[in-house]
Amino acid sequence: MGANNDYNSPSFKKLLDSLQQQSWELELIISGFAIFGLFTAYEPLRIETVNAENQQQIYRFVVYLILQISCSILLFNLLLHVILRGLWIGSLGLRYVSGDIEFEKLRYSERFTKYLQKRIVSFDRYIANLENYCSVLFAISFLLIFYVLAMTMIILSIVLVANFVIESDYLPEGLSSILGVVLIIFIITGMTLTFIDFLTQGWLKRKKWISRIYFPIYWVFSFLTLSFLYRPLVYNFLDNRFGRRLILLLVPIYIAILMITSLEYRNSNYLEKDEQSSSTFANKENYADMLVEDGDFPGQVVIPSKVINKPFLKVFVPFSENLENRIFAYNDSLRPKNDRRGLSSSMKITTNWSDQITSARQKDSIRKMYLRTFNETHAFRIDSLDMDEDFILTTGINNILGFETYLKISNLNEGKHLLRLRRKRKEKDTVVTVTDVILPFWYFKD
Repeated sequence: MGANNDYNSPSFKKLLDSLQQQSWELELIISGFAIFGLFTAYEPLRIETVNAENQQQIYRFVVYLILQISCSILLFNLLLHVILRGLWIGSLGLRYVSGDIEFEKLRYSERFTKYLQKRIVSFDRYIANLENYCSVLFAISFLLIFYVLAMTMIILSIVLVANFVIESDYLPEGLSSILGVVLIIFIITGMTLTFIDFLTQGWLKRKKWISRIYFPIYWVFSFLTLSFLYRPLVYNFLDNRFGRRLILLLVPIYIAILMITSLEYRNSNYLEKDEQSSSTFANKENYADMLVEDGDFPGQVVIPSKVINKPFLKVFVPFSENLENRIFAYNDSLRPKNDRRGLSSSMKITTNWSDQITSARQKDSIRKMYLRTFNETHAFRIDSLDMDEDFILTTGINNILGFETYLKISNLNEGKHLLRLRRKRKEKDTVVTVTDVILPFWYFKD
């Protein structure tokens, strides 16, 4: 290893000291570019999070939610950093013009003079404190992203244990349940102890007998939370008074921001704008011409508009995982032995083309049965009139997969009508019909 790269060499330490003195310039440049990029990315991330939630794609939802939370944390911290750094630069400029604070020239009473001298001490001390807070805040902004990632890894571990251990088809039922419960208890206990150790800034590591019990848990969770990637940064914060103070200060600030952003003003005791469509309310998620914003996601049923002036009514039912679960519950023969939903790779490597052709034919046959089952379980009624429909698969609004059909309405009277989506479901040995959606619309002939 060369002398320039040896962290023990005097030249390398001198280089770090020199860079440390000029780090504020790099901080402002990085903060400026980062804030611009984060503001640009925030809205697309929010939209993707909402879309993944509406489509019930849990993996996409978790990924985009983590990115959105990380983006929010960085935006808040970097904006605060730029404000404080701007105040620091302004203070330096004022110091060049005015020098230190001369309390005698203010001619305040003795009581106020002593109080201010005790609180402020000197203008140089104020500048030094600003410098410390700016530097620590910039570094902690990126450390908090790792904390979000650590919390996500813990939650993901619990989900993986539940899916691949407790509900495993490869382990005996009793063993999978016992092993799964033990692992989940261990993860929750370790998570709680790690969080307590974080809040107390290492109290569990200081007590000799507790540290012996906590060490193996700490060792496991250092890999589970990926803390080995950022551990030096954490302990460099904890051995610094400013770092400890700022970490403890930011936690209640984030909680306060979360509470403030969740507040909303209600201007009615009974009326809300996010109600589901009914005979008395029309939600825009059910009308295609009202889904104009990027974040608008179609509801369970979508028709072109509130006002229809054509002799037919186009109806679109978006696909979702919950809808497929209902299909399986009604027709158990469609339920696959191995559920392939979730993350998977589109890369396929095979040399047996005949098996691929056979598999494609089997899938085509199953899709037809799937569609027949959907048509059997779903029907429409306009007012008290049952409608004939024949759904097909298609990609509709925003390239979303779903089921589409056209209802003949030329014989309807002009005026308001109610479209009802009725669905069959099995309850034990009987089949019952329930109404899932009610949409109001108006029909006027051209």
